[in-house]
Amino acid sequence: MGSETSADSILIKRLRVSRLFAPEPLEDTDILIADGRIAAIGRDLAAPAGWAVSTFEYDDLIAVPAFIDQHVHVTGGGGEGGCGTRCPEITTADIAAMGIATVVGVLGTDSISRSPADVLAKVRGLRADGIDAYMYTGAYRVPPPTLTGDLQRDLAWIPEVIGLGEIAISDHRSSQPQQHEIERLVSETRVGAMLAGKRGICHFHLGDGARGLEPLRRLLRETEIPADQVIPTHVNRRHALLDEAAAFALEFGASVDVTAFDDCPGDHEFSAFNAVSRLLALGVPPAQITVSSDCNGSLPVFDDEGHYDGMRIAGNTVLLSDWQRLVHKEILPLEQALGLISTHVARVLGLEAQKGRLASGFDADITLLDDDLQPQHTFVAGRCIYSAPDRASD
Repeated sequence: MGSETSADSILIKRLRVSRLFAPEPLEDTDILIADGRIAAIGRDLAAPAGWAVSTFEYDDLIAVPAFIDQHVHVTGGGGEGGCGTRCPEITTADIAAMGIATVVGVLGTDSISRSPADVLAKVRGLRADGIDAYMYTGAYRVPPPTLTGDLQRDLAWIPEVIGLGEIAISDHRSSQPQQHEIERLVSETRVGAMLAGKRGICHFHLGDGARGLEPLRRLLRETEIPADQVIPTHVNRRHALLDEAAAFALEFGASVDVTAFDDCPGDHEFSAFNAVSRLLALGVPPAQITVSSDCNGSLPVFDDEGHYDGMRIAGNTVLLSDWQRLVHKEILPLEQALGLISTHVARVLGLEAQKGRLASGFDADITLLDDDLQPQHTFVAGRCIYSAPDRASD
């Protein structure tokens, strides 16, 4: 590929690759990009008569829908041990190097020294830098902090806000919301999202508490709220919670989100690799499983009495490595594994009409992988925002 500046100034681009997964495998090898969207997919594609097209050859790489991380502490999480334990903000480079084109920002425990306005500012900064970024309004606590003073107004009037989260339940750091408060928040989010034409999901943080998913089970059993309105995350904190998440997914047809904990890679008992493998073994369809990073959040340690005892800062490299492992170990074929961090995530977030697929009319968010499934180039809206160091001159 030519220099990024010259490539980005081209009106119509044609990417030519060795293989293409849309996520299903296709025989096509050409992707025609115009105005930030995929114009066509096929073989030996040509631009309309009279239009110039520049071709970029990647005949040793695989094109897949760019990855989506639905749980990122874009402004940094932490703070459980005081102001000296606040985590740093994430950078565009950290995101794009993992093949990720889209992130959703969350606030987390600390909504005092940080606010939804900080998240919105960071989200807009990431967008200006090339990443497609969204956010949840709110934080751990109930009632949730908002941008406009009203949850429904946030959803209706602020384009970047796509839901509420992460609301903490079954955790000693939560505000211990009562069942009626949870039901009210989810219904408010649903109506606000309807007014805005959004999915309006409620992203729930699950802690280690014994109540587990019971508040969400009650919500879906006792109200008219549809199952696709709520997404529990961190469901792989403990074995009993993961099995409960499998039962939850099967009973309600709901999706559950596994966290690629930075301190639990590979064969660790609570790794994303092991968690996805366990959910599949319990009969949960792949389409009901997503994986996110919790990137730039804190990984605090508490003693048996709940006292803070140190922390680490989460990264997103384990998200990629555990996902790669699922394919390399043949737990899932590549086309199904892509759903965990792309296609299914787009559906969960209500972005399935524009993201999560390589198809005509979709955003030209494309990740190019080598045969080891390592990202070599990341395109967002047709613009290459990351190239691996040895691919900078491709």
